[in-house]
Amino acid sequence: MIDLKALRENPDLFRNSQKVRGEDPLLVDQLIAADDLRRIAITEFETLRAAQNTLSKSVGAAKNEDKAALLENAKGLATDVKAADAKRAQAEEAAHKISLQIANLIDPAAPIGGEADFKVIEEIGKPRDFKAEGFAAKDHVELGKILKAIDTERGAKVSGARFYYLTGVGALLELALVNYAIASAVKAGFIPMIPPVLVKPHAMEGTGFLGQAAENVFHLAQDDFYLVGTSEVPLAAYHMDEILENLPIRYAGYSPCFRREAGTYGKDTRGIIRVHQFEKVEMFSFCKPEDAQAEHKKLLQWEKDFFDAMELPYRVIDVASGDLGASAIRKFDIEAWIPTQDAYREVTSTSNCTEFQSRRLNIRYRDENGTKPVATLNGTLVAIPRTIVAILENHQQKDGSVKVPKALIPFLGMDTLVPA
Repeated sequence: MIDLKALRENPDLFRNSQKVRGEDPLLVDQLIAADDLRRIAITEFETLRAAQNTLSKSVGAAKNEDKAALLENAKGLATDVKAADAKRAQAEEAAHKISLQIANLIDPAAPIGGEADFKVIEEIGKPRDFKAEGFAAKDHVELGKILKAIDTERGAKVSGARFYYLTGVGALLELALVNYAIASAVKAGFIPMIPPVLVKPHAMEGTGFLGQAAENVFHLAQDDFYLVGTSEVPLAAYHMDEILENLPIRYAGYSPCFRREAGTYGKDTRGIIRVHQFEKVEMFSFCKPEDAQAEHKKLLQWEKDFFDAMELPYRVIDVASGDLGASAIRKFDIEAWIPTQDAYREVTSTSNCTEFQSRRLNIRYRDENGTKPVATLNGTLVAIPRTIVAILENHQQKDGSVKVPKALIPFLGMDTLVPA
């Protein structure tokens, strides 16, 4: 949720933010108008309630012959107060609904444009020249079959399209990645968490996933639960309605993630790049707002350290304004090189959400001037399927075996994945 005071003081800033995000700038004016009505309704209610309190004292002090008239007046005033209170509640709800539709105020340093208008910050590592090595690279689907590590056919048979089994060394590879990620996060000072993956509507709305991202959220209507698309949701909501101390507080959450992948019909249908269910280790940080930019760089560095350890070529991009999502003011993605696609593909992202989520979830910290909303940031340390894709394709050998990154060997118990 945006800072209403800041919006009223500089509406043009928010109109421009909405515009460059590809969102409706008129929502800013609608919110100002709704907030004006809210303020008027509050004033009317409080004026009538004050008059009611004064009249109540008069009734108590009145003589018997005056009480009847005063009680009659009090009865009428009580009706007016009740109506004014209902009007106030309605006006507050109307303003609140509009405020939830306005995205976070964008960082002016973020590139402007759509999905393709990102800025490349750096490229790390050099893609292999398989042709020079004397063989054509196999894609992860073929390698998965050779190694008996990935079974998409039976995944589709049991659950439908975009589902899969990890089997044998595929399952072991996932567990190694998760254990390495958690060990790395704990070493960096994160508290490990295994959160619930079914959450109530307020948790999902509070993190900003029931706006423009709602089409990709699985909803269990009968029970009014949502399946999380990232453990960012339960980690953010963990401290809702609390006042925090000793910031920053950092969590590393491991969980299954569920996404409908709406609007991607026919896109990435082969293999496990775009699926409905996958596991992920997510970093989440609560910090003071003035520390948020520095914290964002730290999260990105931890992500880079992880992919350096996986010995993968990758690049870091600054995501453009129209591709940020409602909560983030700025987002950096890491994209790993996928040889058979001759392209970089997103494997992690990290977002600075400033106080947007904490205002919705009522998470604060206390300083010498009272309580204030904290800043929240998130970053994926490892998303399993795409990381497995990158490891298999980049570290494959001519005979179909796959070299294991040195960092994973102690967790996997082998240095090579060999054809089954």
